[in-house]
Amino acid sequence: MDNKDLSNYELVVSDGVYTLKNLNTTIGFVRFNENGEIEYIFVNPIFRKKGLAKKLLKLVREKIGKKIIFQKPISPLGEKLIKAVAKWS
Repeated sequence: MDNKDLSNYELVVSDGVYTLKNLNTTIGFVRFNENGEIEYIFVNPIFRKKGLAKKLLKLVREKIGKKIIFQKPISPLGEKLIKAVAKWS
């Protein structure tokens, strides 16, 4: 499977939240507001390093139609993600 292909997952869309699931578990999710602020993002550790966080962020950017804004990260992984996203956005 291509790292950024979501065809093997179910994308559940609700107000301000995109959740990726498969038959067994939640793969990851991102919560955002109408201003484009990312409030929280999580990818199940088993599914990390596959580009899924970046794909979720891309979906948010497409939805809001403008640059996304990160709130202050609560973990070192959040800091790392912001730095990685800064390189491709």
